[in-house]
Amino acid sequence: MFLDFLFGKKQPPNVVPAPPPKRQESASEEPVLAPGTHIGYHAELVSQLEGDHQNLLRIMGTVGEALAAHDLTAVVQRLDEFRSAIQDHLLTENVRLYVYLEHALVQDPVSHALIHEFRREMDGIGKAVLNFLAKYRALETQPDLVHTFGDDLNAVGKVLAERIRREEAMLYPLYMPAY
Repeated sequence: MFLDFLFGKKQPPNVVPAPPPKRQESASEEPVLAPGTHIGYHAELVSQLEGDHQNLLRIMGTVGEALAAHDLTAVVQRLDEFRSAIQDHLLTENVRLYVYLEHALVQDPVSHALIHEFRREMDGIGKAVLNFLAKYRALETQPDLVHTFGDDLNAVGKVLAERIRREEAMLYPLYMPAY
């Protein structure tokens, strides 16, 4: 009897089999996946990423304001906030945007090459920004760093603002459902 149960020939007493998983009834509710992946199209993704951009720029502005007020404690706090926000943004972009686009546009060599160029460029920018954040993580306890911080902050801000402009104008319009 136990062997019958173990090998699926017999149900144990008083056990009701679990119902099969429920399928979505409407085709419009099923996600549109990038070919060859489990990465789905999300209609709200571009607006989420654009919202992230506005938040990143806002935080950069508060870093500059704290620096102008000579409040190094606030500068470091805003940099930590920026670090968290940019890491979340980069992760979302890498997984949900780039992977999806690379698979969805594999048949379009020009767009596919553009996606790869944007991704490669963003990897470099991301590393530079994270190096900037690491360098100034202890700004309030290392006052000698204050002399270079303003120029470095402006340089990072310019690069990010330009990258955001290009992403929103050239990259995000490519994000559409794959059919």
